[in-house]
Amino acid sequence: MGILLGLGFILLCVIVYFLLPYSPTKTEFERLAQQNFSFTEAGGEVFSEADIASLPLPVQRYFRHCGFIGKAKMQGMKATFKNVAFSLGRDKPTIAIDYTQYNAVAKPERIAYIDSSIYRLPFEGLDSFVAGKGSMKGVLGKMFTLFNQKGNAMGSASLVTMLSECLFVPSSALQDYISWESIDDTHAKATIAYYNFSCSGVFTFSEEGEMIYFSTDDRMATSMDGKMEQVRWTAHCGNYHKVDDLLLPSLMQASWNYSEGDLLYFDSDNVNIEYF
Repeated sequence: MGILLGLGFILLCVIVYFLLPYSPTKTEFERLAQQNFSFTEAGGEVFSEADIASLPLPVQRYFRHCGFIGKAKMQGMKATFKNVAFSLGRDKPTIAIDYTQYNAVAKPERIAYIDSSIYRLPFEGLDSFVAGKGSMKGVLGKMFTLFNQKGNAMGSASLVTMLSECLFVPSSALQDYISWESIDDTHAKATIAYYNFSCSGVFTFSEEGEMIYFSTDDRMATSMDGKMEQVRWTAHCGNYHKVDDLLLPSLMQASWNYSEGDLLYFDSDNVNIEYF
């Protein structure tokens, strides 16, 4: 009887812990956000034609078409995604997640937090790239670390992800750590180099000027068990709409282009972008 009571008490404590809003992973994310992404007031500088004069023509067209010329330059971005269809990997389930990320401009740094559940247990993820160190951690039930990947592959993956997002934070696209090469009227190549990492990718634009694809071979696909594969990675965006006189995409997707077929692992049509 005493054993049953003890087990019942432990089970009750676990349930209460799951229901509490406190989370060590979320607390770590909020600490990183406070320490590294607390931006000061904007200085009033705006995007100008002179800023984009040396960029490839499709990138110039993007700045004009999406309304950034004459708008304030940002120091960073917060993007909040709701109810994202997120695949846990090939032959693994797809779950619904909420996803919050911060990007900084002065230095290419980025953090992201996943909030979800698996089998009714809280599941959280924390991706970070701060001071040149990248990591990807997954936690089940607030306390059980499923994976915690670190090292150069994670740093490179984080940096090329920031490259893919640089036109959503267009101050980043003008920084010295990103260089541009012309390809043709709807394609441009970009290279990001920082913290002893260097990664490249190709942007594809519509004829009107919307950025619709980014692809790279400079990112490793890392599974939950730590296995890494060199796989082409593609990001797709669309459904551009007006937000405070800017044209921004609501559709954002990311895929691994495996030889046996593409894996669409991040599929969202519900994102809110804030600039600082």
